[in-house]
Amino acid sequence: MSIDVHVITTSSLGDRSYLATDGQVAVVVDPQRDVDRVLALAGRAGVRITHVVETHVHNDYVSGGLELARLTGAHYGMAADDQVPFPHLPLAGGDVVEVSPTLRLRVLATPGHTFHHLSYVLEGAQGVEGVFTGGSLLFGTTGRTDLLGDEHADTLAREQHASVRRLSDLLPGGAAIWPTHGFGSFCSATQSSGEDSTIERERQINPALRLAAAEFVTQTLAGLDAYPAYYAHMGVLNLRGPAPVDLRLPAPITPEELRGRLRAGEWVVDLRHRTAYAEARLTGTVSLGLDGPMATWLGWLIDRGAPLTLIGETPEQVAAARRELVRIGIDHVAAAATGTPHELAAEPAQVGSLPTATFAGLAAALAGAVPAGLPAPEVILDVRLAGEWRAAHIDGAVHVPLPELAARARDLPAGAVWVHCGSGYRATAAASLLARAGREVVVVNDAFGHAASSGLAMTA
Repeated sequence: MSIDVHVITTSSLGDRSYLATDGQVAVVVDPQRDVDRVLALAGRAGVRITHVVETHVHNDYVSGGLELARLTGAHYGMAADDQVPFPHLPLAGGDVVEVSPTLRLRVLATPGHTFHHLSYVLEGAQGVEGVFTGGSLLFGTTGRTDLLGDEHADTLAREQHASVRRLSDLLPGGAAIWPTHGFGSFCSATQSSGEDSTIERERQINPALRLAAAEFVTQTLAGLDAYPAYYAHMGVLNLRGPAPVDLRLPAPITPEELRGRLRAGEWVVDLRHRTAYAEARLTGTVSLGLDGPMATWLGWLIDRGAPLTLIGETPEQVAAARRELVRIGIDHVAAAATGTPHELAAEPAQVGSLPTATFAGLAAALAGAVPAGLPAPEVILDVRLAGEWRAAHIDGAVHVPLPELAARARDLPAGAVWVHCGSGYRATAAASLLARAGREVVVVNDAFGHAASSGLAMTA
C-alpha cells in the first residue's frame, strides 16, 4: 500500500502543513489553526486522522494541533521536553509512532530552530519515504535560530548545523524533505529555494551541509533580519493550549459608526488591492490588501488588543481576513463593513485618494520634471527591512522600516514624502499611515528592481 503526502499551503504566512496517509488512516504534521481545511482534505481522501504531531512549538502561528486532536480523537504528539499542560503524546528522539502497519514516523531530535525541535522520518513498507523537518532543514536554507532570544542564537545555530548534518547522515539521498517553514516565512534564516527537495539536493546546495560549523554560524547570524512583533505571543499561546477557533464574521456597522471609529483613531483596515485603495479610500484607513501578507504586517504593526475594524468590497474578503488573523491569534475583530468607499462614507468629504508614481516618475521628479499633479519629492522614504536596505538603496533616501514607522514618523524631515518598498504593498501601507498622521505622500507603486534602470542613483 503506497503512502501519499498531501501539502496544505498557507502562503500568507509562508508555511506548509502535511497530511500523510496510507489510504485508510492519516497523520497530520504542524497544522494551522483553521483545521477545517485539514478535515475537508481528510474527508475528500476518505481517511481517518489518528495522529497529529508537532515538530516544535511554533512562534509564527497559533497551532491547530490541539483542536484537531480534540475533534478527531487523534493522538497528539509533541516534544516531551516542552511540558505542556494539556493531554498529549510525549515524544523524544528514538521514539517510533506506529500510525498503521504500513505507515510509521521515526522521531529524530533536531534542536536548532528551538531547543526541543523534532523531525519525523516517514517510513512505509518500502522503507524511508522522506522526513518532516519543520524549522530544521529547509529548501536551501535552515530555520532561524534567534526566536527564543538573541542570547541563545549562537548556541542554537551550532545545534542547527549539527542537526542538519545528522539528518543528512541518517537518511538516503532520495528521501524527500517536507519543511514547515521557508516559503516566505520569517522563521526561515534566508529565503528558501525551490518548491521541493531531497536530502541529496540539500547536500549540494544547503549552507549547513557545505560549510563548517563556525562559518555556518557566522553566516547565519549575520543574515538574520527583524521578525514580526506578534511572534512574542505565539509560543505562549501554543504552550498554554489554543482555544477553539471562531471564524464567524464580525458584527457589521453603519457608515456613521465607521466614521466614529475613524475619528477615534482606531485601526480600520481596508482589505482591497492597493491600486483600488489609492484611487478611492476612506480618510484615516490603513491599506493592507488581501493580495499580500496582510496578517503578518497587521500583526506586526497593531498594538495587541487594540480595537480593529475590517472593511472590504465583499463579505468574502472580510471572511478571508478573519481566517488569516486567527492564525496569528487576533481573535477579536470589533466590527466590519463591506462596500465601496463611497458606499461606506457617512459624508462625501471622507473619500480621498493617494497619488502614485513609478520609479521612473521619481527619477524624472528628482531631475526637475515632476509628473503633473504630484508634489516634488522632498523626502524619499524606504520602508523595506534592514537586510533589503543593506543590499541596495536609493542615494539620499531615508530608511525607516515599516514596523518602526509609527514610532518614528515624527522624526521624518518636513515636506512631501515619496515612499517606496520592494513592490508597492508596504509602501501603500506606509503612505496610508503617514496620510493618517497628516503628511503629504506619494506612493511609488513599482518593483524596486526598476529603480536603477530608471536612472536613480543607487548605493549597494
